[in-house]
Amino acid sequence: MIFRRDRFGELVERQLDLFASETDLLEEATDADAAWTNAAADETEELYGDFQLVVDAIGERLYDIRETYVSTLEPGTADQYRAAFDRSARKRFGRYASFLKEER
Repeated sequence: MIFRRDRFGELVERQLDLFASETDLLEEATDADAAWTNAAADETEELYGDFQLVVDAIGERLYDIRETYVSTLEPGTADQYRAAFDRSARKRFGRYASFLKEER
């Protein structure tokens, strides 16, 4: 049996590692999530909005990373890369990568 190696797997993992190490957004999201989750009922709506802003910023940054690299690829190859990036980003960052799902 021949196992096919993911063509972009290593590249995407390096890109996601770099993103995670160079941003404070993931920590901000964790803090914002805890703030709205633990807030009094009359504060949750505003704090959830703050959390969602951070989640959107993470998603937009992941999108920018992906599309910057896509701009260097041929159309068919770009689709393969996008799929690999989206799969890895969703696996690693879960709901913080939801922007990638909506973009397609």
